[in-house]
Amino acid sequence: MEEANLAIELNSLLIIMAIAVTVPLLIRFLRLPIAEVVLLIIAGVIFGPQALDLITVDAAIDLVGQLGLGFLFFLAGFELDRRVLRGQIGRISALAWGVSLVAAILVSVGLTAVGVVDETVGFAIVLTSTALGTLLPVFRDNGELTTPFGRLFMGAGAWGEFGPIVAISLFLSTRNAFAAVVSLAAFGLIALVFSRVPAVFKSKYLHEYMAGSVNTSSQTAVRVTVLLLVALLALAEGFGLDIVMGAFIGGVILRRYLPETDESVLQSKIEGIAFGLFIPAFFILSGVGLDVASIVANPWPMLAVFALLLVVRGLPTFFLYRGVLPEVRERTRFTLYVATALPIIVAVTSVQVSAGTMSSNDAAELVAAGTLSVMVFPLIAQLLRPGKDRHAEERDPATA
Repeated sequence: MEEANLAIELNSLLIIMAIAVTVPLLIRFLRLPIAEVVLLIIAGVIFGPQALDLITVDAAIDLVGQLGLGFLFFLAGFELDRRVLRGQIGRISALAWGVSLVAAILVSVGLTAVGVVDETVGFAIVLTSTALGTLLPVFRDNGELTTPFGRLFMGAGAWGEFGPIVAISLFLSTRNAFAAVVSLAAFGLIALVFSRVPAVFKSKYLHEYMAGSVNTSSQTAVRVTVLLLVALLALAEGFGLDIVMGAFIGGVILRRYLPETDESVLQSKIEGIAFGLFIPAFFILSGVGLDVASIVANPWPMLAVFALLLVVRGLPTFFLYRGVLPEVRERTRFTLYVATALPIIVAVTSVQVSAGTMSSNDAAELVAAGTLSVMVFPLIAQLLRPGKDRHAEERDPATA
């Protein structure tokens, strides 16, 4: 029996890796104007139980996908520059997310009152999210990550990712509200202890050893990074919090203590692990888990949520950022990126389906709406992209 399970798992992993290899090649050689994540999800649908049924998701394969979700948020936390949470960027990002949160609550309460939505809190959280981790590779490949436009997005994305993460931990926990707050506080305290560890053991000899290890077979710095990630994932799970909380905090901790001269080397190693296997596996498995039949039978809920993402998360951004992005074209691009959502939606639906508070059909509609946002919004934003040198001439709001 174990040999049969191993054969099924290896065959599923073989298909997943074949997809992960083929998709970027197709985009490259066919010059497709589409984000890689979109084709990964579509391939998951095609090779999953909805069509060819060549990928079987058991505990082992699901763990690969969960680690992919963890790496996605870990890298988002690592990429986060704390400067975008201060000054003008920090203020406007917080305000825009706050307005979206209020709007999301009002919409969710209203739809619950008329019987359209069954779970008010989870739906509201979905409408306030931004797919920061998903879009970071797009910004990096475009060369926009370190531009003023990119830093503005980092600020908005940080609020649109970490805000919902905290909300998931507080309001979607199976524990009562007090226990959830205590768990979150305890996790934060232990995470703070984790963040102090590098300072305790800081020494010139240790730093030189860790920096040099990335070029040896020991790869100690990489192993320590993965240990940090897995430890915080396990810690978050142990406290009844969603694993994305541990992953994001882990990335922030690593970024805080890693010298700038070592960032690019270690980052390239971690990204090799993350984008080489785990992150594409997460998106492929997201497609595998989609209940396409129910969506095709009734696509209107998916389209409604898709529109609400743009209205609730995007519209406040469009109006509030007019001072720092006065050109309508640039602000429209920015709005589309900010309204793009998927990983948080996957996290919310996974928690609620597991808790029995959301049906698989409703979860599929929400994930499908997030998938559609990833397919459509960045594509339109790319088409609206101005000349490459234009951002360099803009004033950097991070210094305001």
